Amino acid sequence: MSKKLHLISLGCTKNLVDSEVMLGALREYKITDEVSEADVIIVNTCGFISAAKQESINTILEASSKRKEGALLVASGCLSERYHKELLEEMPEIDIITGVGDYDKINEMIEKKKGLLSHQVFLSENSERVITGSKIHAYVKLSEGCNQSCSFCSIPSFKGKLHSRSIQSAIKEVNALCERGYEDFSFVAQDSSSYLRDLGEKKGLIHFIDTLDKESKARSARILYLYPSTTTLELIEKIVSSKIVQNYFDMPIQHISESMLKRMKRGVGREEHIKLLRAMRETPNSFVRTTVIIGHPQESEEEFNELCEFIKEFRFDAINVFAYSSEEGTSAYEMEGHIPSKVISSRIAKLNKIITSQQKERKKEMVGKRFEVIVEGKSEVSEYFYSARCLLWAPQIDGEILVNEIDIDGIETLEAGYYLLEVSEVKDNYVFGKVIEKL
Repeated sequence: MSKKLHLISLGCTKNLVDSEVMLGALREYKITDEVSEADVIIVNTCGFISAAKQESINTILEASSKRKEGALLVASGCLSERYHKELLEEMPEIDIITGVGDYDKINEMIEKKKGLLSHQVFLSENSERVITGSKIHAYVKLSEGCNQSCSFCSIPSFKGKLHSRSIQSAIKEVNALCERGYEDFSFVAQDSSSYLRDLGEKKGLIHFIDTLDKESKARSARILYLYPSTTTLELIEKIVSSKIVQNYFDMPIQHISESMLKRMKRGVGREEHIKLLRAMRETPNSFVRTTVIIGHPQESEEEFNELCEFIKEFRFDAINVFAYSSEEGTSAYEMEGHIPSKVISSRIAKLNKIITSQQKERKKEMVGKRFEVIVEGKSEVSEYFYSARCLLWAPQIDGEILVNEIDIDGIETLEAGYYLLEVSEVKDNYVFGKVIEKL
């Protein structure tokens, strides 16, 4: 009788990679979508902000309430790393608590708990993963931890300092995934542009891109989570010149007001941010994504309005807006001048109106244009549409194009792969297109 596993991965794409490593280590288990059928239930938690922590706790409790007798409940990830002691004391529902550094040993932990058995690096290229959600795309971690000291961020307190893997380790993992049929990659880290700085190399990401172009079998890739103080014009130029890495610039600015950037301890000011963003925007065929935080302690109405005006002017291709979350252990937690939640909600609503209007215009501008896209399979919107994303877009976060027509001789169904697509219309905020060529 086969053993069954149910895994719930919460939080970011870096967590997803860790979940895939655990699936690889537990290959003898059959994956089940039903918690009640599983012999082992893993909740890979997020502990970044208050809402994520609460979601993680609620998910653990819900999974526990549905599990069958004798099933093991495992809590892994950021919440487990950050609040290991508290979870041990307050959540007896959990059988195994593991943090962020030993995912590839999850099978041994489970066997040990069962009484059958009594630190390889978390970024080992030898840890075979079970890739989820795609037949063509995979995330690859470049590093763990962070050396930045942002006022609002608790990540360094539980992820630790920057710990980069070697270039050859990352390339080896990419090529191993290519051998399994994966062609498109997103490279992730807490701070990708600081890659290898912990080893004294200030141009680590530049050297990595050079090596990726020369030695990897990847067809396309993008780099997520650039940090303003470690992103340079040279790095932007290297991304532009790469034959594999797309002109995808994901740089969370968090704010644009000089005084707010100082309060947030972002390392560089407004002028440097604008210099980098303009260089990204002026790059042909570029996609610029960012993140902002609203309601950080002492954010004035004038500073917020300055951010709104900048976003109106710059027109990011994609932008995430987060409400400030007060996290213990951060310098912002101790600051005076915390903003009332009603004020934060009002500001977010105002900013979202600007962003929504811009996104509608951007979609209209796509009509009639052709794009290189990756088709993954059928869309979750409807079985009658295929789901495509522009080669510049990151999976799941930058949207999709619904393919409702195939205009290629001899092809009636689409396999996962690269295609040329023409956008035909935008309706009810959905983008539709026809595939006209296989690339």
